[in-house]
Amino acid sequence: MKRFYLIGFAMLMAFDTLNLICFKLAGNHALPVEMSVEWLARVFSHPWIYGAIVGYIGAFLTWMSLLKHAPIGPAFAASHLEVISVMALSWWMFSEPVTVTQIIGAVAIIAGIVCLAFAEGDEEASTDAVTA
Repeated sequence: MKRFYLIGFAMLMAFDTLNLICFKLAGNHALPVEMSVEWLARVFSHPWIYGAIVGYIGAFLTWMSLLKHAPIGPAFAASHLEVISVMALSWWMFSEPVTVTQIIGAVAIIAGIVCLAFAEGDEEASTDAVTA
C-alpha cells in the first residue's frame, strides 16, 4: 500500500506541476493580456494550454483515486508538494528568484507531511493493537 501512495503522490505532483508550468508558458505566449477574441485565439493556439488541461485532468483523477485509500491528513498535506516542484522549476526554467522565506516554507511543507505521516502511522498501530 505504501508503494501505491508513493506512486500516486508522485503522479499527483507531476500532473499538478505540469498543469502550473504549462499555464505559465501558455500565459507567456499569449501576452499581452486583453479581453478579446484575438487573445483567446492566441491562448488556444499554443500547445501549452492543452498540456495544462491534461495536467489538471490527470491531477483530478489521481487525487480522486488517492482519496479512496489514503488517510486524509497526510494526503491533503502531500497534495501541496507541487508548490515545491513548481518553485524549483520556475527558478530553473524562468529564472524566477527563490527567497529564503520560500525555502523555509518548502521545508515547512515537507516537515508537515512527515509529521502527519508519522502521526497517522502511530494511530493505525494503536488501533491495530486495540483490535487485536
